[in-house]
Amino acid sequence: MTTAYLAAEGFERELDDELARAGVAVGLHHGRLRVSESRPVQAAWAANTWWEAERIAVSSIGHAAKELRRRQRNWASYTPEHRGRAQLIADKLPHVAARPLELGEVAPDAPLGSWTLLERDLVLAAPDCSSPFPNGVPRFVEDREGPPSRAYLKLWETFARLRRQPGPGERCLDLGAAPGGWTWLLARTGAEVTAVDRAPLAPELDQLTNVTWQQGSAFALDPDDVGGVDWWCSDIIAYPDRLLDLATRWLDSGQVRNLVCTVKFQGETDHEAAARFAALPGAQLFHLSQNKHELTCVVLDAT
Repeated sequence: MTTAYLAAEGFERELDDELARAGVAVGLHHGRLRVSESRPVQAAWAANTWWEAERIAVSSIGHAAKELRRRQRNWASYTPEHRGRAQLIADKLPHVAARPLELGEVAPDAPLGSWTLLERDLVLAAPDCSSPFPNGVPRFVEDREGPPSRAYLKLWETFARLRRQPGPGERCLDLGAAPGGWTWLLARTGAEVTAVDRAPLAPELDQLTNVTWQQGSAFALDPDDVGGVDWWCSDIIAYPDRLLDLATRWLDSGQVRNLVCTVKFQGETDHEAAARFAALPGAQLFHLSQNKHELTCVVLDAT
């Protein structure tokens, strides 16, 4: 069984280290794509993982397009080599409208396959991939005036990828909220948001009636005092193990239904810490296109 892992841009070394730690033998490097015949794994540093990829020998551009259409309708290409020929093949495939998402929209639910030309006459293709976005990269219609920081794009990308987000009246907790990028996005869903930080939120958030700022440290909160929350969100700058202790305490309390947090690394990537987040019951760990040297951890329906 062939699996191909497309490294998040700029994080090829992190993916290589992660795969090696998982015992995955990489047989081919193709740009940012790592191709393996080993048992497939969930790789957090892969922007997109191609499951059950297939090598297809083709005799012409038309033949390549026919073989891809025979397997699935919607395809995205990755073209580190043979770009001109790959474009000619792509021109013969059905058009995939990857338009920028408007605020609040989530990823389309139609399956999106991925393919590349390993050689002029050899296609590698996978109809089933881990990301709903072409090469793991969504496009957004950014709001450059409303949110107090661009950090809101990380949370939006998470919701878009999961095809799930808070609804009106749901209770959200935003820890380490200032200046309020995540709070702004959560409030736009109609949810009731409690934002916790020692520093105040940006003044423009004061007018939002569904936002309450609570001054203090996120680490000092007692889950039982706060009560149940539908979405527990954290973009706190903290060492991974300290954040893991905090997230675990809240999950163990039974007060959290859904959790989203950013795992930030300083210096070398702490793969052991990342593995501990991935081991949380029901956890998903992935690298967003909006992430820097960090990963996003999600636990859905924890209660």
